[in-house]
Amino acid sequence: MNCIESPARVLPKALPDNACFAIVAPAGPARLDAEKAVQWFASRGYRCRIYPGVGQAQGYLAGSDAQRLQDLHDAFSDPAVDAILCMRGGYGSMRLLDRLDFDLIGRHPKPLIGYSDITALHSAINRYAGFVTFHGAMLNADLLGNKQEPTTRSLLDQLCGQIGAGDALVHPAAYPLTAVIPGAASGRLVGGNLSMLGATLGTLAEVDMQGSILFIEDVNEPLYRIDRLLTQLRLAGKLAGVRGVLVGDFAGVSVAALTPLLRDIFEPLGVPVLAGWRSGHCDPNLCLPLGANVRLDSDGKALLLEQALFS
Repeated sequence: MNCIESPARVLPKALPDNACFAIVAPAGPARLDAEKAVQWFASRGYRCRIYPGVGQAQGYLAGSDAQRLQDLHDAFSDPAVDAILCMRGGYGSMRLLDRLDFDLIGRHPKPLIGYSDITALHSAINRYAGFVTFHGAMLNADLLGNKQEPTTRSLLDQLCGQIGAGDALVHPAAYPLTAVIPGAASGRLVGGNLSMLGATLGTLAEVDMQGSILFIEDVNEPLYRIDRLLTQLRLAGKLAGVRGVLVGDFAGVSVAALTPLLRDIFEPLGVPVLAGWRSGHCDPNLCLPLGANVRLDSDGKALLLEQALFS
């Protein structure tokens, strides 16, 4: 493992025609209908390569640590692979952190796509390999799960380089956003699953929130536990450098229920907070480029890219 923090930022390449997606399972197990997966990609002009660990469930893990780690390293180093798509979340990504070869990953920058438990990989790769990764749809629950069209469109628009510096990340009008705290700010988009942000404190995947736009989402967490997680981040000093907050979906907890807590935590910091963004364990599940420079406009209810995502 090589962990040289804050390397020069690098840009991977946008998806080419007939791009190949590596299908990996770095966390929990899931059954895959391989034929359905191949057809899904082929219908959109792409190919997929399913890595061995996908079919080797061991209890709550998708195969051994060694196999899941090997699959990740092989997918990054394989020149025929253009993007790496995670099967599902669950648990297991943290177990790989101290064995990831960031030198290898950094030499082969390519989009890594996933959310939930995959937050640990996003944070570590953003920080030590130095390129943008994508908090977006996973294979089983999202792409093969018949989620609403913005799910796939937002992912492919970003991966294909159709959204660049100065462009807004489109949010469906059917799901109104809430300006919890007004204002606007620019920073590097970081974060992901709130439980994972707490779990990775003190590890090499601890998120650097200095000068950031913090994105948070979660599932199966009641309001008091969301409070506990945010308070943990506050007491650890992680929120002091945050410039703005984008609140994704907290399945089962409404924005109205979250609003008093968000104001209690973030108003003393004087940062804008925009809530209701449809990213996370929800339908649709919109893609977000973690590690990219963005501008959050709570008053205008908008999120804009301030950099290109690809070379």
